[in-house]
Amino acid sequence: MTKSLRWNAGGLLLAALCSAQVVVRVERPMPPPGWALAERALLQAYGDAAREFAARYVDDRGFLRCIERWGGNDGPDDAMENFHNWPLVYALGGPDVLLDVYRKAWEGHLTQFTQARAPGIEMARDGMYYKEFVTSFDWEHTGEGLAAFHFYALACPNDVLYRQRVRRFAGLYMGEDPAAPNYDPKNKIIRSLHNGSRGPKLTPATEQDWGGEPVAGQPDRLTRYNTAGNIRGDHPLNLAAATLAMNAFMLTGEHKYRDWLVQYVGAWRDRVLANGGNIPTNIGLDGRIGGEWNGKWYGGTFGWNFWPQTSSRNYYMRGARIAFGEAFLLTGDAGFVEPLKRQIANLYAAAKTENGRLLLPNKHGDNGWYGYTPDQHSDVQRDIYLWTMQPAAMERISSDPWIAYLAGKNPGYPETALRAEFERVRRQVKGIREDPATPDTRTSDGPQRYNPFSEDVLVNLTLGGNGPEKAGNILHSRVRYFDPAKRRAGLPADVAALVEKIGPGDMVLTLVNTNPVNPRKVIVRMGAYGEHQCVSVASGGQTVKVDAREFAVELAPGAGDTLTIAMRRYVNQPAVALPW
Repeated sequence: MTKSLRWNAGGLLLAALCSAQVVVRVERPMPPPGWALAERALLQAYGDAAREFAARYVDDRGFLRCIERWGGNDGPDDAMENFHNWPLVYALGGPDVLLDVYRKAWEGHLTQFTQARAPGIEMARDGMYYKEFVTSFDWEHTGEGLAAFHFYALACPNDVLYRQRVRRFAGLYMGEDPAAPNYDPKNKIIRSLHNGSRGPKLTPATEQDWGGEPVAGQPDRLTRYNTAGNIRGDHPLNLAAATLAMNAFMLTGEHKYRDWLVQYVGAWRDRVLANGGNIPTNIGLDGRIGGEWNGKWYGGTFGWNFWPQTSSRNYYMRGARIAFGEAFLLTGDAGFVEPLKRQIANLYAAAKTENGRLLLPNKHGDNGWYGYTPDQHSDVQRDIYLWTMQPAAMERISSDPWIAYLAGKNPGYPETALRAEFERVRRQVKGIREDPATPDTRTSDGPQRYNPFSEDVLVNLTLGGNGPEKAGNILHSRVRYFDPAKRRAGLPADVAALVEKIGPGDMVLTLVNTNPVNPRKVIVRMGAYGEHQCVSVASGGQTVKVDAREFAVELAPGAGDTLTIAMRRYVNQPAVALPW
């Protein structure tokens, strides 16, 4: 027997209903706050902006109107990086057109870059994609190209073709495709920095393997890869491949995917801790730290000491943030957060102050730390705090506007952030309309600068989650929403949400129906994937037990209320199944 709650001027009433969820009925009138109207208007504007973007950059076949190239300077991954957050914004409540365009572009780009060839490059001479996956390249780029594909699991987990592809792609790293021996189960490594559907590349990478063949009128920038030949062995960038297994597990529930992820990521956790908390940037084919770089843990292409003339492009944190977060979500084991905490602590221990600014090292060589820059890891530090809810983890990010809002110190943040997002969309659409590039001159990454969507604000405000960025991550959040009337993911029409506070075992959420004429119903799931359990929901001094992954809220016309949700975090196995 489930329970239904009704909040009105008279207090809390309980009644029994035959329903899959506890139903919270909200009837208290609430004139829509400014943030609520702004949320709804922003989601509506996203639909118009998507149409402008698609009309300019995608042809009738779903092909990107661009020069087709291979490599890290401009390659097939960039085609879908242009749409990296579109399925996620749809899953937040964005219009259907976002998903329509994404599907067309995804299918089109598979054909486009399977047909596209670079005759002088080993892994691209017979097509840049093989079996619908990049032939062999690094996970800085592969992860970015798959970001939208990963988020599609939040939007349409019942898509049969999608489920087949996720399983097949994950199998490339689990020994299920004999033509792609990317993973060594004995040493628990991915065997090369370049890997994919044609397997690991174990021979030295040329400048063109990295940067592609020169194209008339385009900068080739090949000389920056003249020291990037040694790609043998594992690299923390490869940890981004864990998202394939993560989604496969959440789609199917098959434990082989979970087991592989925990094994591979667990091996990396052990290496980091054995290395004093510093993330190694090369693991040899024999499984030893620094095994392909004379034992130097900081060696490796895209390693801590790579391109020593710059303070960037070492990529030690990108895959680590993704995979350790996924392993933590799967297991609830805080030991998977420890490598990130230790790495941040080591950087702060080596920090220095110049002209009143705190600088952290971003490089390490034979003579120790160097390459000092302002802190570049606010995203990771937000993750650590939101996952662990330890006060000490909040100290270094207390000035972050969103974190300060959650702490009750920046009450105007929601409307300020939403206004800024409106202005950003206006600028992006203006850029689309004025873009001087043509299909004969446009690089595949060119449209990225005009992507109309930035999901961070809505992820922060509506879900209580940190933005996942575009490197191939999953979503981490306190809640997520579904529209039972349209049977789709995301906030229903007219419903606005604001996460006002989060704690170790509770959160405060305001829901508003901005429509004064028609009622609305929304399903609230605990966590992005039901990984949390709702214990109870309270308002106005009244509390009702829920004890489920999700509950429903029925909002009367023009009604709204603030709910305090008691919860147990990371107690359920994550899944992407729809609520019905």
